[in-house]
Amino acid sequence: MTLDLPVRKKAPSAKFAPGVPKRGRHVRPSAPPTRKARHINAIVEHIGADHLIPVYPRPAPAQPRPSEFIRLARRDLLSLWWNEAYDYKIMPTRIFGRQVTILNNPHAIQHVMVKNHDNYERKAPQQRRALEQLLGDGLFISDGETWQFRRREVAATVHRRKLDIFAPVMVDATEELAQHWHQMGDGAQVDALVEMADLTAEIIARAVFGSKLGRDKTLEVIQGFTDYQKVVNQINVAYFLGADDGWPLFPGPRRRASIARVHRVIDELIAHHLSGRGDPNSMIAMLMKSVDPRTDKPMTPVELRNEAATIFMAGHETTAATLTWAWYLLSRAEWAEDQLHRELDEVLGGRAPTLADVPRLKYTRAIIDETLRLYPPVPILGRQAKEADMIGEFPIDAKSLVLVIPWLLHRHEEFWERPHNFEPDRFLDKRPKFPFAYTPFAVGPRVCAGTAFGQVEAVLCLATLAQQFRVRVPEGADVVPQCRLTLRPRGGLPVTIHPRRDRG
Repeated sequence: MTLDLPVRKKAPSAKFAPGVPKRGRHVRPSAPPTRKARHINAIVEHIGADHLIPVYPRPAPAQPRPSEFIRLARRDLLSLWWNEAYDYKIMPTRIFGRQVTILNNPHAIQHVMVKNHDNYERKAPQQRRALEQLLGDGLFISDGETWQFRRREVAATVHRRKLDIFAPVMVDATEELAQHWHQMGDGAQVDALVEMADLTAEIIARAVFGSKLGRDKTLEVIQGFTDYQKVVNQINVAYFLGADDGWPLFPGPRRRASIARVHRVIDELIAHHLSGRGDPNSMIAMLMKSVDPRTDKPMTPVELRNEAATIFMAGHETTAATLTWAWYLLSRAEWAEDQLHRELDEVLGGRAPTLADVPRLKYTRAIIDETLRLYPPVPILGRQAKEADMIGEFPIDAKSLVLVIPWLLHRHEEFWERPHNFEPDRFLDKRPKFPFAYTPFAVGPRVCAGTAFGQVEAVLCLATLAQQFRVRVPEGADVVPQCRLTLRPRGGLPVTIHPRRDRG
């Protein structure tokens, strides 16, 4: 199969403001002088009275050599990209013996993820190896018939039709956090990443298992996932040297401990369900009723754990990161926060939000969408070609690696105006001009099964908390995006919380 695709087009030249790096051409020509511009530790941030260019790593001046590529990727995947990487449409290269093709074009992405998706494995071997010890053969990693069966069963548990069951769970857990924040008092200092991870883990626990986890167990799971991200190998050198699956992975004591933390909590909750004491409306209860047509048997406890761990990681980690970045953006862009508060006061009038309110919370949703564009939770999506293919004029070798990089795609100047700017209005009453240029949850038949769940969760959580609080990132705080398995602020996001005194 071939695809008619334009080749790379060089971006037009532009004049740049003094002190703004090359990638700074996104600054509005008519914008007033910024009141703050930071270039610290290769991090760029511009804050103005009515505009915001939030933090992003300053691009490297040139493409790294293969050995440097491997070194940087092991530390932080965002540090790999150089200036021209933001302008290319398709970037074919080789890392040692392996062909790697980076797709930064909506038509090419549609080809790989929709039109010819059967030719591309769901996850690149690098991603499978990084996650299989934690998630087993769960939905995120599995392929073929196993994936088809698990996808059908998991998708049914998080389908839009189930949101009327889960939305009250989301709001109740968020209201409990709001009460806790009120009790801490004005100006209390917290880590927004920990707070949002605790909240979303509690929501997922109640949705998946139908029971409260409690802060001790949620923190146990959160710490397990956090520790795993710190120690997992993101790059397997042997894969790039030609070994199909890379070297076998032998987990060290820190990785084993992080896996044990997560599995211990989930196994206890599954045992509770298997004893007949679980909530029949929970996701895990629904999965326990499913029967594999290949064996005519229900899922085993290990298979249930793999799916529960997958849902837990995907459901809490990605939404927690999105909400954390949203608090950072609103703290830096007070004009957007003011507009958000006006919407919340008008639509909600001080009451808790419901699922029925979500379509009316348009600016709230636009903030979430724009946050996902600027800080996609999984900023690199990998696929491996099963057979040789052609994308436009570019040949794709069998067993070569194809990468879709939402981090680059969402900041491409041809598909987004002022791509580095935080502008929620771009999502109001309209969708992206190029549908396949926006891929925070992947696209096509293998799009994330929990997309609707996560989007509604993010809107309801943000609406519940933002109508009661202002969250402030201290001036001068070094907020540094770092990508391990997901995109987080490095070291968390210290903030202060302040009850709103101007509520409508």
